[in-house]
Amino acid sequence: MNKPLRSSKWFVITGVFLTGALLLLAFFLAYLRGLSNRERLPVYGQVAEFTLTNQFGAPVSLADLQGKVWVADIIFTRCPGPCLRMGKQMKELQQALPAGSPVQLISLTADADYDTPAVLKTYAVRYGFAENTNQWQFLTGTKRQIVNLAVNSLKFVAVEKTPGPGEVPEDLFIHSTSFALVDKHGKFRGVFETGGEGVDFQQTKAKLLNAIRQLEHEP
Repeated sequence: MNKPLRSSKWFVITGVFLTGALLLLAFFLAYLRGLSNRERLPVYGQVAEFTLTNQFGAPVSLADLQGKVWVADIIFTRCPGPCLRMGKQMKELQQALPAGSPVQLISLTADADYDTPAVLKTYAVRYGFAENTNQWQFLTGTKRQIVNLAVNSLKFVAVEKTPGPGEVPEDLFIHSTSFALVDKHGKFRGVFETGGEGVDFQQTKAKLLNAIRQLEHEP
């Protein structure tokens, strides 16, 4: 009488185990399908070739960024408005990246005539943006070079203007306050707004970090 009972118990236990294993397998396969079917970030265009100069006086070209995901913004050191906030947000993004991350951070100046490499270096050091100089570079060049990269390739807005009554003399440019995301092949893949009405940078940062991870896993 005991043997059939024990056999039945083992049959039930085995059935439960197999059912659980099949459910786990089904969830795993669904997860893999989700990964393979994940919507790719759009491609907005190819970044044109460029060669600019960083805060150390060294040339930086598109070829130097090949194989690396990078994030860019446009600022200027005399900016009395959002530039310092954007710098702090870029630093916050940098600190959120894994240690040793190959992701590059690029800050372009809209004020190419004033922002020499020396001025950019002083600015970066003054505000603590230069702890990892191999990862975050401040770039300058001629106005035409800046426009070609910032406006034509990354679709930033950078409009020089004459300050009106009540405006400070340093209020020289109307410019974008977004971060642009570029993949390992130099393709422009995303725009992430950092400020303005209704913008929560913590949410923006989370979306940007997720997009960076996605691009890092692309071939």
